[in-house]
Amino acid sequence: MSLITNHMPTAELQALDAAHHMHPFTTNDELADKGARVITRAEGVYLTDSDGNRILDGMAGLWCVNIGYGRKEMAEVAARQMMELPYYNTFFMTTHVPAIALSQEIARLAPEGLNHVFFAGSGSEANDTNIRMVRTYWAEKGKPAKTHIISRKNAYHGSSMGSGSLGGMSYMHAQGGMPIPGIHHIGQPDWWAEGGEMNPEEFGLARARELEAKIEELGEQNVAAFIAEPVQGAGGVIVPPDSYWPEVQRICDKYEILLIADEVICGFGRTGNWFGSQTMGIRPHIMTIAKGLSSGYQPIGGSIVCDQIAEVIGAAEFNHGYTYSGHPVAAAVALENLRILQEEQIIERVRTVGAPALKAGLEGLTDHPLVGGLSIKGMMASLPLTPDKESRARFAAPTGTVGLICRERCFANNLVMRHVGDRMIVSPPLIIEPEDIDVFMTRARTALDETYAELKAQGLLTPPA
Repeated sequence: MSLITNHMPTAELQALDAAHHMHPFTTNDELADKGARVITRAEGVYLTDSDGNRILDGMAGLWCVNIGYGRKEMAEVAARQMMELPYYNTFFMTTHVPAIALSQEIARLAPEGLNHVFFAGSGSEANDTNIRMVRTYWAEKGKPAKTHIISRKNAYHGSSMGSGSLGGMSYMHAQGGMPIPGIHHIGQPDWWAEGGEMNPEEFGLARARELEAKIEELGEQNVAAFIAEPVQGAGGVIVPPDSYWPEVQRICDKYEILLIADEVICGFGRTGNWFGSQTMGIRPHIMTIAKGLSSGYQPIGGSIVCDQIAEVIGAAEFNHGYTYSGHPVAAAVALENLRILQEEQIIERVRTVGAPALKAGLEGLTDHPLVGGLSIKGMMASLPLTPDKESRARFAAPTGTVGLICRERCFANNLVMRHVGDRMIVSPPLIIEPEDIDVFMTRARTALDETYAELKAQGLLTPPA
């Protein structure tokens, strides 16, 4: 079947979308008035919309299209698997070849001791699994009081009731009865916004030691786990100071607290290693995976589980699972994605070509009057916007006002660069070429210049009084 290149006019598509499609994390009435951008195809690192604009995707979809768009091998594998076995469940003492092969390959790639995979359909589902798994583990170990889980403010771990509670985003908790009981949040290691007069190393230690204080407050006998992203992604690409993770690891070891590394964004090459835990030098008991596992070509996620937890869980009946756990088509596509990452040495190329080129390009933007600095690890980065670089000041306007203006100017210049508050976020496909990074920087600088002009015209170039 050929590609669908002919379609209704954009306005008609937008009207149908507004009439029937409820978008995530969106004020749908506002979107209906404005009209959604309709993406019709993609190849490499570029998207094409219904008006024919060719857009550089600086976010790899939602942090996930690591191998880039338009890989025919992925479609061919999916088609073959659909013809052979389109679906079967993994309940009731049953399995199938794609789930077996994928779990074996993930275990081979994961850090030592992480040899087991519980599949889900997304990172949100996987983190819901993790809540139940760590609580079940401690109950089976004869410590049923160990149910409390500690996370961080401004963390993102999904948007279901469980995973959304693990996350630390107050605007999510304001709706629907979150967080659920037994979830607690400590400060994030965001030196740029919250470090004050401390240097980064002092601040990193101070934020890590909030974990110890919270464990002692709740009682070690009541705490099951600590969950965190190696680098906070949706929270603003917050790379913790070097002092942070070693201290967190020490605290988890001291108090016998399970460490869950949410690798949904960092995993599968984003930080220059297979997993962000390797980049940051931590030893998790569980790693949450999704996104880059299939490069977004199929919805799939999971929990990579260490031997000691798997042994305990395996001796009991774990009353948990999903209809699509280890879906054969998703598993086959994910396995092909892992083959491509390895055979084309994409992660090695991130370290030697992509990440250095991205860092050099973004460093070139830090001379812009709006850009307060650069936070980067591998191929995920953020540019904090500020009216005063030296003091790292916020804008007088409500947080996110300036970021939204900049995001809109990026879109107007055919560049997808997301904003989190007043930070601009970067996470391109891992296969982006240096020449495309040059295009990225040209468009980003134009967007920053236009943002600066608009802020000046609106009188928004001032810090709070």
